[in-house]
Amino acid sequence: MLFGFFGALRAAGLKPGLSELLMLLEALQQRVAIYSLDDFYYLARSALIKDETQFDRYDRAFAAYFKGVETAAAAIFGEVPEDWLRGQMRGLLSDQEKAKIEALGGFDKLMETLRQRLAEQKKRHQGGNKWIGTGGSSPFGNSGFNPQGVRIGGAGGQQRAVKVWERREFANLADSVELGTRNIKIALRRLRRFAREGAAEELDVDGTIRATAANAGYLDLKMLPERHNAVKVLLFLDAGGSMDPHVRVCEELFSAARGEFKHLEHYYFHNFVYESIWRDNRRRHSERIALYDVLHRYTPDYKLIFVGDATMSPYEILQPGGSVEHWNEEAGAVWFRRVLDAFPHVIWLNPESPERWTYTASIGIARGLVGADRMFPLTLAGLSEGMRRLSH
Repeated sequence: MLFGFFGALRAAGLKPGLSELLMLLEALQQRVAIYSLDDFYYLARSALIKDETQFDRYDRAFAAYFKGVETAAAAIFGEVPEDWLRGQMRGLLSDQEKAKIEALGGFDKLMETLRQRLAEQKKRHQGGNKWIGTGGSSPFGNSGFNPQGVRIGGAGGQQRAVKVWERREFANLADSVELGTRNIKIALRRLRRFAREGAAEELDVDGTIRATAANAGYLDLKMLPERHNAVKVLLFLDAGGSMDPHVRVCEELFSAARGEFKHLEHYYFHNFVYESIWRDNRRRHSERIALYDVLHRYTPDYKLIFVGDATMSPYEILQPGGSVEHWNEEAGAVWFRRVLDAFPHVIWLNPESPERWTYTASIGIARGLVGADRMFPLTLAGLSEGMRRLSH
């Protein structure tokens, strides 16, 4: 069955490999998931699926493959003699609990009463001792107390329900939602080029085998430098004004980028780039850095990522003196072209919804300068596409 499930995932467009399947088999041998389809669902997803954007496809493939399994299991257990089950129950419950379990006339009566309450109840209830709700002493609901009850929804309170009745729901992960730090890291990993740098700290297995064989079987250890992501990244971040609503997602992007790239440099600008930028927003008036210095400091192999909504007056881009904070002798568009000449690998990540791009003149101008195929929305899909564009 497990190999059939593996094949069903691949047929659904997912690409788990043999190593992932072996990991799942090892986890099952260690009894990580036993007798629970829910537990197996999460275990298999953790072992076989490495990209959160594929969770929705995995859910649909899982549901299609295991459809009817729980019903079949119920049918199998339904063949067990009732008197045997009741004997098992008597061995698990105390005398007091056995008496209370019969308070509503036994399990069958309990479920019949529940069906009646579901038909009669019209709204949510909190507390109380009759209706289905939370925090009360009714036999039905959750987070309350009734030893012979049925928990419906919630995480449970006293963990004493006769039957746990919950509907399992798997949330879809859309690629158009705002990013979290973990999702950003996954997308940024598309922009990777590994190289071995630094001191020799990692065992070279192949080299050690060759050297030992050449040394008549005497062990000859060989070491090599650790692998690091050799991609160099420059981040130019728009700060203040219309970017204030996007501070959180920009912080997450910055945090994820710092964790993914060993060679990362960042600078701030406001609305558009001019003759100077800065490293610290608190000292942006006193510690500005000439843009010419930045262009000459970093080599053209740096990947440049602009992050900003590009929402401003068109004059701020096209006209000398257009800046809202100082008098710029040359237009922002002139400085932007100089940046593009210095760094051929450039993209722009825009936190504004793409639906607004065609209705905002300044966004259209910025897209024209950077290239229409180089501006991407700051979403999971947009960031992934941007990383692919930078890697070419």
